[in-house]
Amino acid sequence: MTFLRESYIVFRRQMRMNLRNPAWVIIGMLQPVLYLFLFGPLLKPLADQFGADNAYTFFVPGLLVQLGIFGAFFAGFSLIAEWRDGVIEAERVTPASRTALLVGRLMRDVTQLFVQALILIGLGYVLGMRASWRGVVLGISLTLLLGAACAAASNALALSTKSEDVMAPVINMVMMPVLLLSGILLPMTLGPAWLIRASDFMPTRWVVDAVRGSFDGTFASSAMLWGIAWTLVLFTGALWWGTSTFRKENA
Repeated sequence: MTFLRESYIVFRRQMRMNLRNPAWVIIGMLQPVLYLFLFGPLLKPLADQFGADNAYTFFVPGLLVQLGIFGAFFAGFSLIAEWRDGVIEAERVTPASRTALLVGRLMRDVTQLFVQALILIGLGYVLGMRASWRGVVLGISLTLLLGAACAAASNALALSTKSEDVMAPVINMVMMPVLLLSGILLPMTLGPAWLIRASDFMPTRWVVDAVRGSFDGTFASSAMLWGIAWTLVLFTGALWWGTSTFRKENA
């Protein structure tokens, strides 16, 4: 109970800060919405080529994962500002669990992501997406776990670099291959054999396939199992990295 209370205290403070300045939340939501309205119509004539009955049922899950990855990757920038203002050191002298300091922030990031996901999915239904509620629930669950993993990794990277000038190019370097090799915008089956083979080594590609499968109602498949497995592996690894970084004495 103490751990949950400590996590909630951190979460409540972080949410208050975000509500005072919701710019990052709005910016993080704007990109997938623009993709949905501007890029989505271009996919309609191509839907038959990659075996999709409905272009938005194919496209929205990819944007959902994009929102979970790229939105959460920027969570660490606010942590650098807190470290510079002495907030992190002030928290570390308290008896609060180091894991709670991280989990409270992850609760904020997951809450933001959940609200953004609901907005994105609601717009998808308005534009003609067809997906069962069970598939949507599973897809959102996988996205929230992946978003928490990316946010934990972002926080760990922030405390390791302590510099926006270092962190920004590192994130950009990671984001480009993730965007291109995960099949977020277009299916990897449209690419040459060597590109498809390269995407097999990208964990987020399997998560994207799993979320798409859930929206399409395909629950019993190897892609679904691989997607769930990779989501759990990424979440566990990132949570361990983030917690260990918070525990370092020189953090």
